[in-house]
Amino acid sequence: MKLSNKIIVVVISIIGLYAGFLIISDLATISDKISNFDTNFIPLIFLLVTSGWLVLFFRWHLLLRNSKIFIPVKDSFLIYTSGFSLTIIPGKVGELLKSQLLKSKFNIPRTKTVPIVLLEQLYTVIGIIAISMFGIWYFELGVYVFIFFTIALIVVFTLISSRKLFDKTIKFLGKRKFTSKFVTPLSSSYDSIKDGTRGKILLSSSGLSVIFWFIEAATVYLILLAFGINGIEFLQVIPTYTTSILLGILSFLPMGVGVVEGSLVGFFSLQGIETSLAFTVVIIIRLFTRWYPVSFGFIMLKMSGGLKLKDSNDQEP
Repeated sequence: MKLSNKIIVVVISIIGLYAGFLIISDLATISDKISNFDTNFIPLIFLLVTSGWLVLFFRWHLLLRNSKIFIPVKDSFLIYTSGFSLTIIPGKVGELLKSQLLKSKFNIPRTKTVPIVLLEQLYTVIGIIAISMFGIWYFELGVYVFIFFTIALIVVFTLISSRKLFDKTIKFLGKRKFTSKFVTPLSSSYDSIKDGTRGKILLSSSGLSVIFWFIEAATVYLILLAFGINGIEFLQVIPTYTTSILLGILSFLPMGVGVVEGSLVGFFSLQGIETSLAFTVVIIIRLFTRWYPVSFGFIMLKMSGGLKLKDSNDQEP
């Protein structure tokens, strides 16, 4: 299936999912809840979300420079934000758009840039795990998810620490249909991954990831306040939100759609928020934190000159 058709199918599916949620939750009730939203918070929410992008862009640019990839900051920003547009593609495949843009515009081999995109995902999880330590005692379920991902990170860094073990794992996963398309580009990328996970770049990228997730949690907290919900402390918001994001990552669905929304509604309900209000809050959270970036990403993709995307069967390096 062509990428354009995949995007259409995904968008229609997501719209259908949201529509289903709205029907089940009573559209009239949700409309009434939204009317109580304090719009005075909107400028600050937009500011926080946008500042979060800048933090992640800085991380992206540092990872590029660490891999000896030097491109103008303007082009780097356009490429990075263009990547937001295809985060709606399942399995994080859309993130590889940035690698393709670097290939098409600067002729940088994908074997050199795919590891950077994957390192971003690694640092995203590191940031979530690190910030979850603040307030994890407020949310028991989050502890189990936290432990699972902590163990996963230990496994990943163990693989990175040993070239022999890394190569064996890549060879094994490369023979599996489901994982082959993800690990094949990594077969000759050990050095890039190793260099991107040690020393100053490890500390700076991890630190920037923590800052980003702090900003995201603050955004969620502001949205709660905008709805007049002040019975949940900020330290409760952090593990509640990050746990739902981690569950979304596990799902491999685009942006964890459905999983993040459903779990977050459930978590908020457990903390005393009425279900219909919780659903309304979650929809607003996702509009600001995910759909606003996706929309912005399509604008940036257009400004960058667009991209002639190849079929997934294309094996060009």
